[in-house]
Amino acid sequence: MNNLKKYIGIGLVILCSGSTLYAQNGHTENSGNKNAITYKEFLSRMISNNLSYTAERFNIDIAEAEVQAAKAFPDPELSFGWADNQQKRMQMGYGFEAELSWDLELGGKRKARKNLARDQKVLAELELQEFFHTLRAESTVTFLEGMQNKMLFDIQRDSYLSMQQVAQSDSIRYSLGQISKVDAIQSKLEAKSMWNDLQDADDTWENSLVEIRNIISVNRHDTIYVPEGSFDKFARLFDLDDLIVTAQNNRADYLVARQNKVVAGRQVALARAERAIDLGLSVGVENNSFVKNAVAPTPGNTVVKAGISVPLKFSNRKESGLKTALYEEKQADLEYLSIELELEKEITQAYRNYLTKQKQIYRFENGMLQEAKEVFEGIKYSYQRGASSLLEVLDAQRTYNEIQQAYAETLFEYASALVELEKAVGIWDIDF
Repeated sequence: MNNLKKYIGIGLVILCSGSTLYAQNGHTENSGNKNAITYKEFLSRMISNNLSYTAERFNIDIAEAEVQAAKAFPDPELSFGWADNQQKRMQMGYGFEAELSWDLELGGKRKARKNLARDQKVLAELELQEFFHTLRAESTVTFLEGMQNKMLFDIQRDSYLSMQQVAQSDSIRYSLGQISKVDAIQSKLEAKSMWNDLQDADDTWENSLVEIRNIISVNRHDTIYVPEGSFDKFARLFDLDDLIVTAQNNRADYLVARQNKVVAGRQVALARAERAIDLGLSVGVENNSFVKNAVAPTPGNTVVKAGISVPLKFSNRKESGLKTALYEEKQADLEYLSIELELEKEITQAYRNYLTKQKQIYRFENGMLQEAKEVFEGIKYSYQRGASSLLEVLDAQRTYNEIQQAYAETLFEYASALVELEKAVGIWDIDF
Protein backbone atom coordinates (compact mmCIF):
# COMPACT_ATOMS: atom_id res chain seq x y z
CA MET A 1 0.00 0.00 0.00
CA ASN A 2 2.80 2.39 0.91
CA ASN A 3 4.62 1.58 -2.34
CA LEU A 4 1.45 2.30 -4.31
CA LYS A 5 1.01 5.71 -2.66
CA LYS A 6 4.67 6.49 -3.29
CA TYR A 7 4.32 5.43 -6.93
CA ILE A 8 1.27 7.67 -7.48
CA GLY A 9 2.84 10.65 -5.70
CA ILE A 10 6.08 10.57 -7.67
CA GLY A 11 4.14 10.14 -10.92
CA LEU A 12 2.00 13.19 -10.27
CA VAL A 13 4.99 15.35 -9.39
CA ILE A 14 6.96 14.39 -12.49
CA LEU A 15 3.95 14.68 -14.78
CA CYS A 16 3.12 18.17 -13.51
CA SER A 17 6.72 19.33 -13.79
CA GLY A 18 6.98 17.98 -17.33
CA SER A 19 3.77 19.70 -18.41
CA THR A 20 4.93 22.97 -16.89
CA LEU A 21 8.28 22.74 -18.69
CA TYR A 22 6.55 22.25 -22.02
CA ALA A 23 4.11 25.09 -21.41
CA GLN A 24 6.98 27.42 -20.57
CA ASN A 25 9.44 26.41 -23.27
CA GLY A 26 7.38 24.68 -25.95
CA HIS A 27 6.19 26.10 -29.23
CA THR A 28 4.10 29.20 -28.69
CA GLU A 29 1.89 28.66 -31.70
CA ASN A 30 -0.80 31.08 -30.53
CA SER A 31 1.59 33.74 -29.29
CA GLY A 32 2.08 36.93 -31.26
CA ASN A 33 -0.09 38.15 -34.11
CA LYS A 34 -0.88 35.00 -36.09
CA ASN A 35 -3.88 34.32 -38.30
CA ALA A 36 -4.83 31.22 -40.25
CA ILE A 37 -4.95 31.58 -44.03
CA THR A 38 -6.29 29.29 -46.73
CA TYR A 39 -4.57 28.74 -50.05
CA LYS A 40 -7.25 30.68 -51.94
CA GLU A 41 -6.84 33.68 -49.63
CA PHE A 42 -3.07 33.35 -49.95
CA LEU A 43 -3.20 33.59 -53.75
CA SER A 44 -5.57 36.54 -53.61
CA ARG A 45 -3.22 38.42 -51.28
CA MET A 46 -0.23 37.50 -53.42
CA ILE A 47 -1.84 39.02 -56.51
CA SER A 48 -2.79 42.25 -54.77
CA ASN A 49 0.15 42.71 -52.38
CA ASN A 50 3.28 41.08 -53.81
CA LEU A 51 5.72 43.90 -54.44
CA SER A 52 7.68 42.14 -57.20
CA TYR A 53 4.52 41.38 -59.16
CA THR A 54 3.24 44.94 -58.72
CA ALA A 55 6.54 46.31 -60.03
CA GLU A 56 6.49 43.90 -62.98
CA ARG A 57 3.02 45.07 -64.05
CA PHE A 58 4.42 48.53 -64.79
CA ASN A 59 6.10 46.99 -67.84
CA ILE A 60 2.66 46.88 -69.50
CA ASP A 61 2.17 50.61 -68.93
CA ILE A 62 5.67 51.28 -70.25
CA ALA A 63 4.97 49.22 -73.37
CA GLU A 64 1.68 51.07 -73.95
CA ALA A 65 3.54 54.39 -73.70
CA GLU A 66 6.01 53.11 -76.30
CA VAL A 67 3.10 52.24 -78.62
CA GLN A 68 1.78 55.79 -78.36
CA ALA A 69 5.27 57.21 -78.93
CA ALA A 70 5.72 55.09 -82.07
CA LYS A 71 2.64 56.70 -83.66
CA ALA A 72 4.11 60.20 -83.48
CA PHE A 73 5.32 62.03 -86.59
CA PRO A 74 8.65 63.87 -86.56
CA ASP A 75 8.30 67.30 -84.97
CA PRO A 76 8.59 70.33 -87.27
CA GLU A 77 11.08 73.13 -86.55
CA LEU A 78 10.20 76.83 -86.55
CA SER A 79 13.13 79.25 -86.70
CA PHE A 80 13.35 83.07 -86.62
CA GLY A 81 16.19 85.40 -87.59
CA TRP A 82 16.80 89.16 -87.46
CA ALA A 83 19.51 91.36 -89.04
CA ASP A 84 20.64 94.97 -88.58
CA ASN A 85 22.10 96.11 -91.92
CA GLN A 86 24.03 99.10 -90.44
CA GLN A 87 20.87 101.21 -90.23
CA LYS A 88 22.33 104.16 -88.33
CA ARG A 89 25.57 104.60 -90.30
CA MET A 90 24.65 103.65 -93.84
CA GLN A 91 20.87 103.56 -93.59
CA MET A 92 20.69 100.02 -95.03
CA GLY A 93 17.56 99.08 -93.06
CA TYR A 94 16.54 96.01 -91.05
CA GLY A 95 15.72 92.44 -92.05
CA PHE A 96 14.09 89.40 -90.49
CA GLU A 97 13.21 85.93 -91.59
CA ALA A 98 11.11 82.96 -90.44
CA GLU A 99 11.33 79.35 -91.60
CA LEU A 100 9.31 76.18 -90.96
CA SER A 101 11.02 72.85 -91.67
CA TRP A 102 10.30 69.21 -91.05
CA ASP A 103 11.51 65.78 -92.06
CA LEU A 104 9.48 63.59 -94.39
CA GLU A 105 10.19 59.97 -93.43
CA LEU A 106 10.36 57.53 -96.30
CA GLY A 107 10.68 53.75 -96.42
CA GLY A 108 7.80 52.98 -94.02
CA LYS A 109 9.71 53.90 -90.87
CA ARG A 110 6.66 54.99 -88.89
CA LYS A 111 4.73 51.85 -89.80
CA ALA A 112 7.71 49.68 -88.83
CA ARG A 113 8.00 51.46 -85.49
CA LYS A 114 4.29 50.99 -84.77
CA ASN A 115 4.42 47.30 -85.63
CA LEU A 116 7.46 46.78 -83.44
CA ALA A 117 5.94 48.67 -80.49
CA ARG A 118 2.67 46.70 -80.71
CA ASP A 119 4.48 43.37 -80.77
CA GLN A 120 6.73 44.46 -77.92
CA LYS A 121 3.62 45.22 -75.88
CA VAL A 122 2.32 41.71 -76.60
CA LEU A 123 5.72 40.38 -75.52
CA ALA A 124 5.54 42.40 -72.29
CA GLU A 125 2.10 40.93 -71.56
CA LEU A 126 3.39 37.40 -72.14
CA GLU A 127 6.45 38.06 -69.98
CA LEU A 128 4.17 39.31 -67.21
CA GLN A 129 2.12 36.14 -67.60
CA GLU A 130 5.29 34.04 -67.36
CA PHE A 131 6.40 36.00 -64.29
CA PHE A 132 3.03 35.41 -62.65
CA HIS A 133 3.05 31.67 -63.42
CA THR A 134 6.53 31.34 -61.94
CA LEU A 135 5.65 33.45 -58.90
CA ARG A 136 2.44 31.47 -58.33
CA ALA A 137 4.25 28.14 -58.52
CA GLU A 138 7.11 29.24 -56.23
CA SER A 139 4.69 30.81 -53.76
CA THR A 140 2.56 27.66 -53.74
CA VAL A 141 5.63 25.57 -52.91
CA THR A 142 6.45 27.99 -50.06
CA PHE A 143 2.88 27.61 -48.76
CA LEU A 144 3.18 23.82 -48.96
CA GLU A 145 6.52 23.96 -47.21
CA GLY A 146 4.88 25.79 -44.32
CA MET A 147 2.30 23.00 -44.08
CA GLN A 148 5.04 20.37 -44.19
CA ASN A 149 7.06 22.09 -41.48
CA LYS A 150 3.99 22.20 -39.25
CA MET A 151 3.57 18.43 -39.74
CA LEU A 152 7.24 17.83 -38.91
CA PHE A 153 6.93 19.98 -35.81
CA ASP A 154 3.86 18.01 -34.66
CA ILE A 155 5.67 14.72 -35.26
CA GLN A 156 8.67 15.91 -33.26
CA ARG A 157 6.43 17.24 -30.49
CA ASP A 158 4.57 13.93 -30.20
CA SER A 159 7.87 12.05 -30.11
CA TYR A 160 9.18 14.31 -27.38
CA LEU A 161 6.03 13.91 -25.28
CA SER A 162 6.12 10.15 -25.75
CA MET A 163 9.77 9.97 -24.71
CA GLN A 164 9.07 12.30 -21.80
CA GLN A 165 6.42 9.87 -20.58
CA VAL A 166 8.93 7.03 -20.81
CA ALA A 167 11.48 9.09 -18.86
CA GLN A 168 8.89 9.89 -16.20
CA SER A 169 7.92 6.24 -15.95
CA ASP A 170 11.58 5.21 -15.69
CA SER A 171 12.15 7.70 -12.87
CA ILE A 172 9.29 6.08 -10.96
CA ARG A 173 10.50 2.57 -11.73
CA TYR A 174 14.04 3.48 -10.65
CA SER A 175 12.76 4.88 -7.36
CA LEU A 176 10.96 1.61 -6.85
CA GLY A 177 14.09 -0.38 -7.68
CA GLN A 178 12.64 -1.97 -10.80
CA ILE A 179 15.31 -0.67 -13.24
CA SER A 180 18.88 0.51 -12.99
CA LYS A 181 19.98 4.11 -12.59
CA VAL A 182 21.69 3.96 -16.02
CA ASP A 183 18.41 3.17 -17.77
CA ALA A 184 16.64 6.02 -15.99
CA ILE A 185 19.40 8.48 -16.91
CA GLN A 186 19.46 7.32 -20.53
CA SER A 187 15.73 7.82 -21.00
CA LYS A 188 16.06 11.36 -19.57
CA LEU A 189 18.92 12.09 -21.97
CA GLU A 190 16.86 10.87 -24.90
CA ALA A 191 13.98 13.15 -23.84
CA LYS A 192 16.37 16.13 -23.60
CA SER A 193 17.81 15.30 -27.03
CA MET A 194 14.31 15.19 -28.51
CA TRP A 195 13.59 18.52 -26.88
CA ASN A 196 16.50 20.03 -28.83
CA ASP A 197 15.14 18.51 -32.03
CA LEU A 198 11.74 19.95 -31.21
CA GLN A 199 13.22 23.43 -30.88
CA ASP A 200 14.91 23.06 -34.28
CA ALA A 201 11.61 21.97 -35.83
CA ASP A 202 9.93 24.96 -34.22
CA ASP A 203 12.51 27.37 -35.69
CA THR A 204 12.16 25.84 -39.14
CA TRP A 205 8.40 26.22 -39.05
CA GLU A 206 8.57 29.82 -37.80
CA ASN A 207 11.02 30.68 -40.57
CA SER A 208 8.67 29.27 -43.20
CA LEU A 209 5.88 31.46 -41.82
CA VAL A 210 8.11 34.51 -42.31
CA GLU A 211 8.65 33.44 -45.93
CA ILE A 212 4.88 33.25 -46.43
CA ARG A 213 4.43 36.70 -44.91
CA ASN A 214 7.00 38.22 -47.25
CA ILE A 215 5.13 36.93 -50.29
CA ILE A 216 1.77 38.44 -49.39
CA SER A 217 2.69 41.50 -47.31
CA VAL A 218 3.63 45.06 -48.19
CA ASN A 219 5.62 45.73 -45.01
CA ARG A 220 7.77 43.65 -42.72
CA HIS A 221 5.62 44.27 -39.64
CA ASP A 222 2.53 42.66 -41.12
CA THR A 223 0.63 39.76 -39.60
CA ILE A 224 2.16 36.28 -39.50
CA TYR A 225 -0.10 33.84 -41.33
CA VAL A 226 -0.36 30.12 -40.60
CA PRO A 227 -1.15 28.09 -43.76
CA GLU A 228 -4.15 25.79 -43.67
CA GLY A 229 -4.80 23.07 -46.19
CA SER A 230 -4.81 19.37 -46.90
CA PHE A 231 -2.30 17.19 -48.73
CA ASP A 232 -5.02 14.80 -49.93
CA LYS A 233 -6.15 16.92 -52.89
CA PHE A 234 -3.25 16.41 -55.28
CA ALA A 235 -4.28 13.22 -57.07
CA ARG A 236 -4.59 13.66 -60.85
CA LEU A 237 -4.75 11.48 -63.95
CA PHE A 238 -2.68 12.68 -66.89
CA ASP A 239 -1.73 11.49 -70.35
CA LEU A 240 1.85 12.42 -71.24
CA ASP A 241 1.19 13.05 -74.96
CA ASP A 242 -1.76 15.32 -74.15
CA LEU A 243 0.37 17.26 -71.70
CA ILE A 244 3.03 17.95 -74.33
CA VAL A 245 0.46 19.19 -76.85
CA THR A 246 -1.20 21.37 -74.22
CA ALA A 247 2.15 22.88 -73.25
CA GLN A 248 2.76 24.07 -76.82
CA ASN A 249 -0.39 26.18 -76.57
CA ASN A 250 -0.28 27.26 -72.93
CA ARG A 251 3.24 27.27 -71.52
CA ALA A 252 4.27 30.84 -70.78
CA ASP A 253 7.98 30.72 -71.66
CA TYR A 254 7.16 28.88 -74.88
CA LEU A 255 4.75 31.67 -75.87
CA VAL A 256 7.37 34.27 -74.89
CA ALA A 257 9.98 32.58 -77.10
CA ARG A 258 7.51 32.49 -80.01
CA GLN A 259 6.70 36.19 -79.57
CA ASN A 260 10.42 36.95 -79.38
CA LYS A 261 10.69 35.59 -82.90
CA VAL A 262 7.97 38.00 -84.04
CA VAL A 263 9.65 40.95 -82.31
CA ALA A 264 13.02 40.04 -83.84
CA GLY A 265 11.40 40.04 -87.29
CA ARG A 266 9.91 43.47 -86.62
CA GLN A 267 13.32 44.76 -85.58
CA VAL A 268 14.77 43.56 -88.88
CA ALA A 269 11.97 45.34 -90.77
CA LEU A 270 12.66 48.55 -88.85
CA ALA A 271 16.40 48.27 -89.48
CA ARG A 272 15.73 47.97 -93.23
CA ALA A 273 13.34 50.93 -93.13
CA GLU A 274 15.91 53.03 -91.28
CA ARG A 275 18.26 52.67 -94.25
CA ALA A 276 15.88 54.63 -96.51
CA ILE A 277 16.67 58.35 -96.91
CA ASP A 278 14.45 61.05 -95.41
CA LEU A 279 13.63 64.29 -97.20
CA GLY A 280 13.93 67.61 -95.43
CA LEU A 281 11.16 70.06 -96.45
CA SER A 282 11.18 73.75 -95.60
CA VAL A 283 9.18 76.93 -96.30
CA GLY A 284 10.13 80.38 -95.14
CA VAL A 285 9.64 84.12 -95.51
CA GLU A 286 12.26 86.87 -95.48
CA ASN A 287 11.52 90.60 -95.15
CA ASN A 288 13.93 93.49 -95.74
CA SER A 289 12.97 97.04 -94.77
CA PHE A 290 13.37 100.17 -97.00
CA VAL A 291 17.02 101.11 -97.68
CA LYS A 292 17.48 104.87 -97.43
CA ASN A 293 21.11 104.86 -98.51
CA ALA A 294 21.67 107.72 -101.02
CA VAL A 295 23.98 105.65 -103.19
CA ALA A 296 21.59 102.71 -103.71
CA PRO A 297 18.15 103.32 -102.25
CA THR A 298 16.04 100.14 -102.32
CA PRO A 299 12.38 99.68 -101.49
CA GLY A 300 11.36 97.17 -98.84
CA ASN A 301 10.71 93.65 -100.07
CA THR A 302 9.43 90.26 -98.86
CA VAL A 303 10.83 86.97 -100.13
CA VAL A 304 8.98 83.64 -99.87
CA LYS A 305 11.10 80.53 -100.23
CA ALA A 306 10.77 76.74 -100.14
CA GLY A 307 13.35 74.00 -100.24
CA ILE A 308 14.11 70.29 -100.18
CA SER A 309 17.18 68.73 -98.55
CA VAL A 310 18.40 65.24 -99.39
CA PRO A 311 20.81 63.56 -96.94
CA LEU A 312 23.78 61.71 -98.31
CA LYS A 313 23.60 58.48 -96.34
CA PHE A 314 27.17 57.27 -96.57
CA SER A 315 26.43 55.43 -93.31
CA ASN A 316 24.42 52.90 -95.31
CA ARG A 317 27.69 51.44 -96.42
CA LYS A 318 28.04 50.26 -92.80
CA GLU A 319 25.41 47.59 -92.29
CA SER A 320 26.02 47.10 -88.58
CA GLY A 321 22.47 47.96 -87.50
CA LEU A 322 20.84 45.63 -90.02
CA LYS A 323 23.36 42.86 -89.33
CA THR A 324 22.70 43.13 -85.62
CA ALA A 325 18.94 42.79 -86.18
CA LEU A 326 19.46 39.78 -88.46
CA TYR A 327 21.71 38.06 -85.93
CA GLU A 328 19.16 38.70 -83.17
CA GLU A 329 16.47 37.19 -85.37
CA LYS A 330 18.54 34.04 -85.87
CA GLN A 331 19.24 33.94 -82.15
CA ALA A 332 15.51 34.15 -81.36
CA ASP A 333 14.82 31.29 -83.80
CA LEU A 334 17.40 29.07 -82.11
CA GLU A 335 16.13 29.92 -78.62
CA TYR A 336 12.62 29.01 -79.72
CA LEU A 337 13.80 25.65 -81.04
CA SER A 338 15.79 25.06 -77.86
CA ILE A 339 12.75 25.69 -75.66
CA GLU A 340 10.67 23.45 -77.91
CA LEU A 341 13.12 20.59 -77.32
CA GLU A 342 13.46 21.38 -73.61
CA LEU A 343 9.70 21.44 -73.18
CA GLU A 344 9.19 17.75 -73.87
CA LYS A 345 12.11 16.76 -71.64
CA GLU A 346 10.94 18.83 -68.67
CA ILE A 347 7.35 17.63 -68.91
CA THR A 348 8.43 14.00 -69.18
CA GLN A 349 10.71 14.28 -66.14
CA ALA A 350 8.08 16.15 -64.09
CA TYR A 351 5.44 13.59 -65.05
CA ARG A 352 7.61 10.65 -63.99
CA ASN A 353 8.54 12.34 -60.73
CA TYR A 354 4.85 12.94 -59.99
CA LEU A 355 3.95 9.30 -60.62
CA THR A 356 6.84 8.11 -58.43
CA LYS A 357 5.74 10.27 -55.51
CA GLN A 358 2.18 9.08 -56.00
CA LYS A 359 3.29 5.46 -55.63
CA GLN A 360 5.37 6.27 -52.55
CA ILE A 361 2.40 7.94 -50.88
CA TYR A 362 0.32 4.84 -51.55
CA ARG A 363 2.92 2.62 -49.84
CA PHE A 364 3.08 4.88 -46.79
CA GLU A 365 -0.69 5.00 -46.40
CA ASN A 366 -1.23 1.29 -46.99
CA GLY A 367 0.88 -0.34 -44.34
CA MET A 368 4.12 1.44 -43.50
CA LEU A 369 2.76 4.09 -41.14
CA GLN A 370 0.40 1.77 -39.29
CA GLU A 371 2.95 -1.01 -38.97
CA ALA A 372 5.63 1.33 -37.61
CA LYS A 373 3.18 2.69 -35.05
CA GLU A 374 2.09 -0.78 -33.94
CA VAL A 375 5.71 -1.90 -33.53
CA PHE A 376 6.59 1.15 -31.44
CA GLU A 377 3.52 0.95 -29.23
CA GLY A 378 4.03 -2.79 -28.74
CA ILE A 379 7.70 -2.47 -27.73
CA LYS A 380 6.91 0.51 -25.52
CA TYR A 381 4.21 -1.47 -23.71
CA SER A 382 6.51 -4.46 -23.44
CA TYR A 383 9.26 -2.27 -21.97
CA GLN A 384 6.92 -0.83 -19.36
CA ARG A 385 6.16 -4.42 -18.30
CA GLY A 386 9.88 -5.21 -18.15
CA ALA A 387 9.92 -7.55 -21.17
CA SER A 388 12.00 -5.31 -23.48
CA SER A 389 15.09 -3.17 -23.19
CA LEU A 390 15.29 0.60 -23.43
CA LEU A 391 17.44 0.31 -26.54
CA GLU A 392 14.64 -1.59 -28.27
CA VAL A 393 12.22 1.20 -27.36
CA LEU A 394 14.60 3.86 -28.68
CA ASP A 395 15.16 1.98 -31.94
CA ALA A 396 11.43 1.57 -32.46
CA GLN A 397 10.88 5.24 -31.61
CA ARG A 398 13.48 6.39 -34.12
CA THR A 399 12.10 4.12 -36.82
CA TYR A 400 8.58 5.40 -36.23
CA ASN A 401 9.80 9.02 -36.26
CA GLU A 402 11.77 8.53 -39.46
CA ILE A 403 8.82 6.95 -41.24
CA GLN A 404 6.47 9.72 -40.13
CA GLN A 405 8.97 12.39 -41.19
CA ALA A 406 9.56 10.64 -44.51
CA TYR A 407 5.80 10.53 -45.05
CA ALA A 408 5.45 14.27 -44.35
CA GLU A 409 8.35 15.04 -46.69
CA THR A 410 6.92 12.79 -49.41
CA LEU A 411 3.54 14.49 -49.11
CA PHE A 412 5.29 17.81 -49.70
CA GLU A 413 7.31 16.42 -52.61
CA TYR A 414 4.16 14.88 -54.11
CA ALA A 415 2.31 18.20 -53.99
CA SER A 416 5.38 20.08 -55.26
CA ALA A 417 5.73 17.60 -58.14
CA LEU A 418 2.17 18.40 -59.23
CA VAL A 419 2.91 22.13 -59.01
CA GLU A 420 6.03 21.69 -61.13
CA LEU A 421 4.22 19.51 -63.67
CA GLU A 422 1.32 21.91 -64.13
CA LYS A 423 3.72 24.87 -64.34
CA ALA A 424 5.71 23.04 -67.02
CA VAL A 425 2.54 22.35 -69.00
CA GLY A 426 0.94 25.76 -68.50
CA ILE A 427 -2.22 24.56 -66.75
CA TRP A 428 -3.46 25.22 -63.23
CA ASP A 429 -6.21 23.54 -61.23
CA ILE A 430 -4.52 23.38 -57.83
CA ASP A 431 -6.69 24.13 -54.81
CA PHE A 432 -6.25 22.55 -51.42
